[in-house]
Amino acid sequence: MTIKILPARLANQIAAGEVVERPSSVVKELVENSLDSGATKIDIDIDQGGAKLIRVRDNGKGIEKDQLSLALSRHATSKIHTLDDLEAIDSLGFRGEALASISSVSRLTMTSRPVSQEQAWSAYCEGRDMEVKLQPAAHPVGTTVEVVDLFFNTPARRKFLRTEKTEFSHIDELLKRVALSRFDVTLTLKHNNKVVRQYRKATNTQQTEKRLASVCGNAFVRNMLGVKLEHQGLKLHGWITEPEAARQQSDLQYCYVNGRVVKDKLINHAIRQSYETTLRSDQYATYVLFIELDPRQVDVNVHPAKHEVRFHQARLVHDFIYQALSDALAQSQNIEPSSDSEIQDVSPTEYQKTATSPEGIEAPSSSEFSVKEAPARAQYTPSSSPFSSEAHSQTKEPAPYNDWQSGSSRKNKSQSRSGHSPQPSVSQAELKVYSELLSTPDIATNNDLETNAVNTNPVSAERKVITQLGKAVAVVEGRYLLMSDKANVVLVSLNRAEWLRNYRQLDIQRGSLLAQPLLVPLSLKLDKEYIEVVKQSHALCHQFGFEFKVRNEAAVMIMSVPQPLRQKNLQQLVPEMLSFLLASRANNTDVSTHSLTKWLCDSTSELKNDYTLSEAIQLIAELEQLWQDALPLDDSQLVTLADFSSTISNLHS
Repeated sequence: MTIKILPARLANQIAAGEVVERPSSVVKELVENSLDSGATKIDIDIDQGGAKLIRVRDNGKGIEKDQLSLALSRHATSKIHTLDDLEAIDSLGFRGEALASISSVSRLTMTSRPVSQEQAWSAYCEGRDMEVKLQPAAHPVGTTVEVVDLFFNTPARRKFLRTEKTEFSHIDELLKRVALSRFDVTLTLKHNNKVVRQYRKATNTQQTEKRLASVCGNAFVRNMLGVKLEHQGLKLHGWITEPEAARQQSDLQYCYVNGRVVKDKLINHAIRQSYETTLRSDQYATYVLFIELDPRQVDVNVHPAKHEVRFHQARLVHDFIYQALSDALAQSQNIEPSSDSEIQDVSPTEYQKTATSPEGIEAPSSSEFSVKEAPARAQYTPSSSPFSSEAHSQTKEPAPYNDWQSGSSRKNKSQSRSGHSPQPSVSQAELKVYSELLSTPDIATNNDLETNAVNTNPVSAERKVITQLGKAVAVVEGRYLLMSDKANVVLVSLNRAEWLRNYRQLDIQRGSLLAQPLLVPLSLKLDKEYIEVVKQSHALCHQFGFEFKVRNEAAVMIMSVPQPLRQKNLQQLVPEMLSFLLASRANNTDVSTHSLTKWLCDSTSELKNDYTLSEAIQLIAELEQLWQDALPLDDSQLVTLADFSSTISNLHS
């Protein structure tokens, strides 16, 4: 087979496969070019999720007329010229492939005017022939790049684009990362001619916190801790949050190396390790961190999309991050930082002596760390759960438990000061709530299970402890799920599982519920006493995500409801809830958040006896995802061991 040099068009389209994955990839490249040009204001216009139009306008330096055509050529860039430049990259872009790759799969128009020119010029390039056409245009100082009909000449690529909403969400997330990396730049994002985001330039602390809140949320700003450390050319600054503000997903983790957003395993491991003693395995820290170091000490040319980097002194960087975050967390909890936690220089040769870390990265062994490693977390065991019989039977002196809700370690400052490691324990309020939960009448056992195939043996249930549910086997009598693992066969009440799922979704012990605004507010005509209940219970209802607006003495508007109840019959549920609150007040009984949660679960949980196997599997999967390690497997109303001894004996009779 003859070897040939690829045509320029084909080579650009191959490169586009690496650079232009979706519309957000185009926005990333264009916005990075704008930032590299010194822009302080960038406007991004998107149509149809970016498939129809992407327009990025900036007020940067601009491009001269005689270089416009060259800018659309492959491997053309003004950011590096020699091998030395490649070894010390201080710009976001440097490959010189972005514009050529984008123009090969779209209709691209670039209009620019530098300060030195009175006239702006426009360059048009289309993927079909890749020829650049120049013409004069009206434009202020700066550059505008329009990308129209993305993937118009590569139908296979266009077919794999997601919905307009999904593609725009990727662009929105990208702009959030840029907004956090450059507080000195004003960013405006429009979608279908409507302004969706506007991040104004931040020049003081108040404006900086406002931008942080707009990207990460108010909860992040309320719980954030400032971090700043410098050591031999390494700089770390930014914000982390206290352990109490941990999330169930890693959606608020932003890390930048020399202004470039990265997802680096080494950095993630150092951050995770600094939270080792304060977070559960299913919790994720939230942070916005900036790492600055000599560009010669980091290689950014290791990934086509520039998402990853490689440090020359990885061990030093790891220990540096761990030290800074550990000290900040220790100071926030009034814990004395370790006296021998000093960062030491590590040569690249020493870095070769590494061991595999728990996160699967190359990291130093415990004997070589220049800072103390955090002690390993205790493994979760059912006996240590607040749902265990030992825990909720000793209400006066609750036994300590391992790893569940470890954010409560702040309550143990006195132990920390005395030199003992903080041991999280179940608070009296939590203990009471979950004790009441286990004593809830069994809504799932209205009829006893009678089957010749499966018999439950109370004696066996006492002897064995259920640690996991195992694999779903079959649905029994329409409302029980038979599950098995290598050790046990168990029977799960699906009605009880649905109740526990609803309880977890509505449990405000983990924070107020997310309010779901109604597209069309619901108007209810109510008696005067119910209107009074709405006014008196405003704070309690707000915690659960209910927002009411009293119109007059006989009507109230439902503005929002908790997200888990969005699909329920609100016209029936809300008046019944107000009746429950009214009855409680009539009996001079204060309605607790737990009692209202329990009432909502009782009112919204459906009793079914016709579950299919797929429905049962979906329900158990949601239940395990919501409860994680805290799933009450010792709740006899939820799960019980199945004993086949009687059935087996019948086979031998």
